[in-house]
Amino acid sequence: MSTRPGFAIRRGQGLPLIFLHGFGVDHRIFIELDQVFDRIGGFERIYLDQPGFGRTPPDPGVENPADLASWVDDQVDIFSQGGPFALVGNSMGGLMARHAAASRLSRCLGMAFLAPVVHPDRTRRTLPPRQVLTRDDQALAAVDESTRSAYQEMAVVESREHLEAFVRTVLPGIRAADPDTVARLSGAYELDTDFDQVWSTFISPTLFICGRQDERVGYRDQFDLVERFPRGSYAVLNRAGHNLQLEQPEVVATLLEGWARQVLADMALS
Repeated sequence: MSTRPGFAIRRGQGLPLIFLHGFGVDHRIFIELDQVFDRIGGFERIYLDQPGFGRTPPDPGVENPADLASWVDDQVDIFSQGGPFALVGNSMGGLMARHAAASRLSRCLGMAFLAPVVHPDRTRRTLPPRQVLTRDDQALAAVDESTRSAYQEMAVVESREHLEAFVRTVLPGIRAADPDTVARLSGAYELDTDFDQVWSTFISPTLFICGRQDERVGYRDQFDLVERFPRGSYAVLNRAGHNLQLEQPEVVATLLEGWARQVLADMALS
């Protein structure tokens, strides 16, 4: 077990709400969503950097996604102090969140997913074709080539507003990632997902938000998965790719607020 906590930004008081970022970025991908939870209160928001990303040092014991899942499991126990918690997971972080919750069903009071990985094996994913719906050439010309390339890799709506949000919240994590960790995990991107069989008994609020144009993880596999959750909600957003919180920030914020209020309402009744 990892007994040392990873680096985390902690805000507010209440139920531990642990945010798990995706592959190759860090906690900053979530930080502009904090206003949602600050407004409603009731949560201690824990924005965690995973090993080799952001400000958590690389861990030589994390050689593959299974090792990373074990590390995340330990972090959930550390930050929740063995008590109740809720999770928000983005992309690979959604996979890690499900793994952690599956063996802690009675303690997990809710999960929300932003463009979550369902199948680690990309060949098993149902994916839409790559699309770019709009492009602001003037905005793109105003940034350097490396920034433009990183942004365009997944952008569906290429606009000045979304590019600026990318530079604030996504690009810093990309640039802070440890290259060896990225290479190591990229070369072994597999994880047994038998834990996804347990959700029929999970009665806490669960939310899936997916991008209609997300060609990285898609949206159809998530719809199939939500059927397993007795209290699962699902939204697929048009004009949104894998970084859907940048391209549809108001809708994502509204959906997360509704989910968070459900979690708090359940706590008040228990």
